[in-house]
Amino acid sequence: MKILRRQFLALAAGAATAPLGLARAQGYPTRPVRLIVGFAPAGGNDIAARLMGRWLSERLGQQVIVENRPGAGTNVGTEIVVNARPDGYTLLLVSTPAAINATLYEKLNFNFIRDIAPIASIAHVPTVMVVHPSVPAETLPAFIAYAKSAAGKVNMGSAGIGSSGHLGGELFKMMAGVDLVHVPYRGNGPALTDLLGGQIQVLFATAPSAIEYIRSGQLRALAVTTAARSQALPDVPTIGEFVPGYEAIAWYGLGAPRGTPAEIIDRLNSETNAGLADPQLKARFISLAIEPLSMTPAEFGKFIVDETEKWGKVIRTAGIKLV
Repeated sequence: MKILRRQFLALAAGAATAPLGLARAQGYPTRPVRLIVGFAPAGGNDIAARLMGRWLSERLGQQVIVENRPGAGTNVGTEIVVNARPDGYTLLLVSTPAAINATLYEKLNFNFIRDIAPIASIAHVPTVMVVHPSVPAETLPAFIAYAKSAAGKVNMGSAGIGSSGHLGGELFKMMAGVDLVHVPYRGNGPALTDLLGGQIQVLFATAPSAIEYIRSGQLRALAVTTAARSQALPDVPTIGEFVPGYEAIAWYGLGAPRGTPAEIIDRLNSETNAGLADPQLKARFISLAIEPLSMTPAEFGKFIVDETEKWGKVIRTAGIKLV
């Protein structure tokens, strides 16, 4: 998808030559800032937004108010920010669906890469491949062998069609050469409930949602989907250790309407990265299996482009369509 790279580079070049917007950026912020989250409260996106929002409130001297606007796989919240004034007072909690939805949805009222200015990455979140204890596989290689011997009989749950767990599972199926039956749910919670009950056999779940079940022995962790082992689950291998080249992560960051003054973007990036380096906030994130990840606005923009290309290819190859 070379068009994505050309588009990003053109926008980055435009930002470098745009007017500085000193008048609008001077003294920012002078009133509360809204942080739109495209998910309901209590999930990983909401937790990351509230932790970072609290930090930014202290650093900016104005309250950062988290506003949950779920719907259409985060598209509702994204559209609110796309249509907001580019003055730094409406921000977006950006996450993996931003990269997925560009291909998954045939018609959107926005172009994410064009319409949302990247501010900063916050963190990446390991996804854990977990199985019910009844599955006769203690390791990932054993699971692959088991799945091949029982082709089409092993049920893989997900938080829904096009969710990061679904696509991580589809990527695994493609690269490991296994046939798992996808069973979509309306959220990660219901999928976990059925996995615990043995109605499905495997789930690619975010580490924060599954870690206590793993620690209690109610679920068995076979591998994490990140390139490196998780700090929260250091004894669990990566899928890439057995399936070379595999990597799938969930991630969080901040964005703003395109046209937001560069000084405001840079200020928010600086304060966000300061939070990710703060020992107390960093420890809080890590305790929740959320691993801080600092980037410049340009680095985060390129990361979003790369993720959009990657998941677009998986969606097209697997023939994933919204029902």
